[in-house]
Amino acid sequence: MPEDPKTIDVAIVEDLREIRDGLAMLINGTQGFRCTGRYRTMEEALSQIDANLPDVVISDIGLPGMSGTEGIRILRERYPSLPILALTIFEDDDEVFEALCAGACGYLLKNTPPARLLESVREVYDGGAPMSPSVARRVVALFREFQPPERATFRLTPQEKELLSCSSAGTNTRRQPTGWGSRSTRLPSTCATSTQSSRSTPNPRPLPAPCATGSSESARIPARPPCLLV
Repeated sequence: MPEDPKTIDVAIVEDLREIRDGLAMLINGTQGFRCTGRYRTMEEALSQIDANLPDVVISDIGLPGMSGTEGIRILRERYPSLPILALTIFEDDDEVFEALCAGACGYLLKNTPPARLLESVREVYDGGAPMSPSVARRVVALFREFQPPERATFRLTPQEKELLSCSSAGTNTRRQPTGWGSRSTRLPSTCATSTQSSRSTPNPRPLPAPCATGSSESARIPARPPCLLV
């Protein structure tokens, strides 16, 4: 017989009382969910949530005092593994992008049906990233506009790019990149042949002088001492 899924503890950060109480009633009235905290402001949540840390946080974005986005960032710094689901009326690009960058794991609008909201809470608890359809389309559009940098020259200085280009060309003698001086320099080559090495390396020992012949030979041999003459 399969085991019942774990009961998910949920904390709510919402300034409007009717919405906050309505969410708590929905969560407590559904098997497998339990509301462990209700907070009107992010300041209240940050000061009290540690006493009964939930499995998932549902947070509004437009809160009085500290914004929901800033609160999400702080919660993620304190509890890196705590999933946070943004639930708000805002669906413009800036709000969506800032909340996701702050650490929200999902982004739902407040007109989300109750059944879908509970499904999203379990989904974000299981490691998913639920979003309202209109928000998901905006996120896709933002990524389409994003232009990634060139992979081969990522974070390289102009001099490093030039040196990389020269290296890929396979030449040994080349001018130093701009900014490093204007003199030509010879870079060592690991593929130099033995013939090239022998040409560039001087012979440490001089060759012997050729043998002398003729009159020159007699001139070089010293005369026999007089005592040895017959």
